[in-house]
Amino acid sequence: MISVEEARARILRAFEPVGKETIGVADAWGRVLATEIHARLTQPPADVSAMDGYAVRAADAQEGAKLRVVGAAPAGRPLDTVLKWGEAVRLFTGSVIPAGADAVLLQEDARVEGEIIVAGQACIPGQHIRRQGQDFAAGDTILSPGIRLGARQIGLAAAANHPWLTAYRRPRIAILSTGDEIHLPGEPISPGGIVSSNALVLAGFARALGAEPWVLPIAADDAEAIGTAAKAALGADLLVTTGGASVGDHDLLQAGLARQGFALDFWKIAMRPGKPMIFGQLGGMPVLGLPGNPVSAFVCGVLFLMPAIARLSGLSQEMPQTVAATLGAPVRANDHRMEFLRATLSCGADGALVATPLLRQDSALQGTLARADALVLRPPHAAACGAGDAIHVIRLDLLGF
Repeated sequence: MISVEEARARILRAFEPVGKETIGVADAWGRVLATEIHARLTQPPADVSAMDGYAVRAADAQEGAKLRVVGAAPAGRPLDTVLKWGEAVRLFTGSVIPAGADAVLLQEDARVEGEIIVAGQACIPGQHIRRQGQDFAAGDTILSPGIRLGARQIGLAAAANHPWLTAYRRPRIAILSTGDEIHLPGEPISPGGIVSSNALVLAGFARALGAEPWVLPIAADDAEAIGTAAKAALGADLLVTTGGASVGDHDLLQAGLARQGFALDFWKIAMRPGKPMIFGQLGGMPVLGLPGNPVSAFVCGVLFLMPAIARLSGLSQEMPQTVAATLGAPVRANDHRMEFLRATLSCGADGALVATPLLRQDSALQGTLARADALVLRPPHAAACGAGDAIHVIRLDLLGF
């Protein structure tokens, strides 16, 4: 068996970012930016008012001063005038500051008397003015490659006048479930059969990470059937299988893939849950063979599938990330395998994150998994720990799936 760290390193060495494509900025949510974005204009394009009010000269807009309103400059309609002593111009949020003005008197601080306003308080230079280029200037680098585009980043790109962006295409993830006993939700279930959930979970992984899942038909426990089913994955960036990865008489995944020229990299990882995991290559396509137990498949998905998709997607951030927490209940000493305990999260009296392992940790218990907010990391040979001890966790509640 190899360690979790070695397994992740060997998996990631097999992946490079997929190709790039041009997409409309309106369709860019969730995509990974592939090139630097430079501002195509200056924002704001000129000095503008941050509030509704009046453009004034601060030197003569003292408390009680009377100023004559010589015009109005709604946003998008600047006034071509030079403000003189004792004058004011009506402004609105976003209005261009006229030449000669150096402050904005808020409308609530001005008493209107016909064409005259009376300043209710003194102004200071620069008051309520957004300076030209305060946000960004033409040519500035505003976004860097390797980031996932959310609403804020898309808004910034649009504000900088980019109708098109270059992003990595969505990685194609083929998902193959194997086993005579599994059935699709809603199908008649044979004696001893179970409903297949792993493919739906992994497809959710892929979608949440910006990839395109291809869910293949279930393959029976037959080497030839598995090999034939794997052919349908050709053209994918990664084939993910579930089930058949162990050593039982009906665990035929390796034999089935071997019929198509599968080259094994490694098998079995010193971890709990998820020990019988397979990784290799099938005609140049990486293959990640996850265990059939749903919790094992999920944990392996977090540890290995997630960083693989991130690498394919061009993300610069390493995934998954861990955070510090304290234990909410004691845990026993660990053996030679790294362990990932399903746990709930809460906030302690001192504001620290508290992770409390759930009582039942069997790798088939999806109810426990669904209630979990985090995975508590237990290194190999870790000593027993008590409540309040420092630990590290992977926060499932922040992963988006």
